[in-house]
Amino acid sequence: MDRLDTMRVFAAVADARGFAPAARQLGLSPPAVTRAVVALERRLGAQLLRRTTRSVTLTEAGERFHADCRRILAEVAEAESAAGGAHRELQGQLAVTAPLMFGKLHVAPVVLEFLRAQPRITVRCHFVDHIVHLLDEGFDVAVRIAQLPDSGLHAQRVGELRRVLVAAPSYLAEHGTPAGPLALAEHQAIGFSGTGAGMGPWLFYPPGRKQRGDGMAVQPRWRMLANTSDTLVAAAVAGLGLARALAYQVAPEVRAGRLQVLLEDHEPTPVPVQLVHAEGRQPSAKTRAFIDLAAERLREQPVLNGRFE
Repeated sequence: MDRLDTMRVFAAVADARGFAPAARQLGLSPPAVTRAVVALERRLGAQLLRRTTRSVTLTEAGERFHADCRRILAEVAEAESAAGGAHRELQGQLAVTAPLMFGKLHVAPVVLEFLRAQPRITVRCHFVDHIVHLLDEGFDVAVRIAQLPDSGLHAQRVGELRRVLVAAPSYLAEHGTPAGPLALAEHQAIGFSGTGAGMGPWLFYPPGRKQRGDGMAVQPRWRMLANTSDTLVAAAVAGLGLARALAYQVAPEVRAGRLQVLLEDHEPTPVPVQLVHAEGRQPSAKTRAFIDLAAERLREQPVLNGRFE
């Protein structure tokens, strides 16, 4: 086997977590797969896999090499597809990642529309609330809800999301409506503990002033901490306290009157929403077509334009 074939064999074993299933997938015999991996480890001078009678797992060196293999094999496949015309024809698999709740609410409908229009495309969706590395984990497009640092990514802004303070009418009827940020110290609060950031102070700004240094930090009095946004929203709807969330997370409840937005004049600067793909490479036709559709559909969403209707 040449080096690329050996990398394909190793990647298949790592993905399948076994030699026999990898052999079936590749159409090779298990001994041939085993010999290829052993030869690879000897050439590299490193153990890539831990083998037991029950499982095959990656070593630390294997984890790094597996990520490199996936990236290299994806680039080779893209180069071959480009030479064969895949950059002109919409075909193959597209891998898309987005934050969990945003993906379910706003990206999944775009994916379904895209699939209906492109019968030769398959899509792999991965909606999770942590940053996914596009190249290392084999993704074509990602939705980022954040200010992006300088990186090897090309970003297309499609809107922004307000960071809003909300409470249920039942909570406000019992505890009163806060007149300003300082009044929040007297209220119960629900925080997001998924990254730890939600457990710190909430930052508010004077009306019309959102410059660095103008903010007022208010430490909430936690009644509950939740590590998922839907749990946070459910607790707020149940009247357990005030909650801060991105607008899309509470938009259905605000429209239905189950939550009320508070202190709008004191909100922080909205958070940009961006579609990103790897910079420095011409995106394939399927990637470009999906980005174009997603950008158009997301820009139509009122919540990405500061509205709840």
